[in-house]
Amino acid sequence: MTLLLAGDIGGTKTILRLVESSSQELRTIHEERYRSSDYTDLVPMVQVFLAKANAPRPEKACFAIAGPVVNYTAKLTNLVWFLDTERLEQELSIPQISLINDFAAVGYGVLGLDKEDIYTLQAGKPDPEAPIAIIGAGTGLGQGFLIKQGEHYQVFPSEGGHADFPPRTELEFQLLRYLLDKHDIQRVSVERVVSGQGIVSIYQFLRDRKLATETPEIAQVVRTWEQQAGQERSVDAGAVIGRAALEKRCRLCEQTMQIFVEAYGAEAGNVAIKFLPFGGLYVAGGIVPKILPLIEDNNFLLHFTQKGRMRNLLIDIPLHIVLNPHVGLIGAALCAARL
Repeated sequence: MTLLLAGDIGGTKTILRLVESSSQELRTIHEERYRSSDYTDLVPMVQVFLAKANAPRPEKACFAIAGPVVNYTAKLTNLVWFLDTERLEQELSIPQISLINDFAAVGYGVLGLDKEDIYTLQAGKPDPEAPIAIIGAGTGLGQGFLIKQGEHYQVFPSEGGHADFPPRTELEFQLLRYLLDKHDIQRVSVERVVSGQGIVSIYQFLRDRKLATETPEIAQVVRTWEQQAGQERSVDAGAVIGRAALEKRCRLCEQTMQIFVEAYGAEAGNVAIKFLPFGGLYVAGGIVPKILPLIEDNNFLLHFTQKGRMRNLLIDIPLHIVLNPHVGLIGAALCAARL
């Protein structure tokens, strides 16, 4: 048995998990959630966690970071933390520590999911030797791919979420122009539309162009969200809009989520065309599991396959929805086990 420490570190919250690893499985021993801003660095947080776990010192650790990892170091986007692998190993007395991008952790994590962690939207014709691709909308839009190398897969993160947003309908072209003018920018990334922030942006577009009428309850939430720009927000307007659409109590929210789901499906199709992931395309991120009925009802799969001459190719790609919100933690533990 090997004792591992896995962490999912974000600007708002951090989840730490102590895991026992054997040749057969990973077994969770202890897990805690922390508010990241309550600590000046990762080290004191881990020390508090290990003291509470009352377990032997782990032999290996892997931390998934919400930000780029360069030369074994990472600076978190929304925290003053600067993490260095060598310093962490010394100060925590853990012999081997790895830092990986949080979406790379999702890539490792899909390899450790159980059947109940996945909802298959399209069975396709799976090829176990082919690449696997991942896409996930949350705060931003993560993308990446995995390639099999011998007995293992190597995970490659990408910055595909920052590619240009490709409008396909007259309404989406109007949305593109709206975002260019609103933010006084030269280009719009797909992440500005396919993300939690993107949901709010679509809502604002439909509202400001008077294409649908607001309900007072949702209007207040969105106003609060807008007023708190540049600071830690007290409301998650995207989540509120999604719930209202699910419950069919706001026509504007329903229209918002229809555009969002269609754009998401189209972008997933773009990823599929680029990587030909016959090993499976996994849709992760915090949004999709919460709006699964909308994914089914609002033609995600139709827009995924709506690629002209490439349609017959895309209908053979297995398409899976990741339901487990801790897929990144699973990936960090798997990555630690491979150190």
